[in-house]
Amino acid sequence: MRVLVVYCHPVETSFHAALHQEVLKNLRAAGHEVDDCDLYAEGFNPVLSREERLGYHDVPSNQLPLKPYVERLQWAEGIVFCFPTWCFGLPAMLKGYFDRLFMPGVAFDISDPANVKPMLTHIKRISAVVTYGRPRWMAMYMGDPPRKIVTRYMKRLTGQRAKVDYHAHYHMNVATEPQLKRFMARVGQAMAHFA
Repeated sequence: MRVLVVYCHPVETSFHAALHQEVLKNLRAAGHEVDDCDLYAEGFNPVLSREERLGYHDVPSNQLPLKPYVERLQWAEGIVFCFPTWCFGLPAMLKGYFDRLFMPGVAFDISDPANVKPMLTHIKRISAVVTYGRPRWMAMYMGDPPRKIVTRYMKRLTGQRAKVDYHAHYHMNVATEPQLKRFMARVGQAMAHFA
């Protein structure tokens, strides 16, 4: 499978950086063709400019500022998102990726506004590897937006066709080494069986 890994963390020595490497290692070992999109390393600009917003509905010219990223998304048959949760949401860099890239003519067809059609129907598999600083109950109390974006919004953009899973480690603030090792192993296994 052609898999786009969208990674978002600014610190190369973080636990999430190690998770990212585990994701890549196991996907490649399983024989997948992997495109590693490291948003920080690539210097992705998350800001939707005034000009982009004004031209948001102008398909296909709206895609020009992000043409390489559009092509990478259209190439993929599977997507793995790898990111920490900050303030109970996506990191700003990843939120900007969604804001700018998931646009008309790429993620959905809005030519009939009353009947918006999904356009990521080529995506058959979606996964996420996510960490949270706070416990699960608190994330649930806040509505757990990252989980909903991956498991509901992304699936909707595939026409409800993609198989989706979500691997979350909650309460990183008090995580022990054995807990982190178990989660790392779980992520490795999930990527080894990504299909």
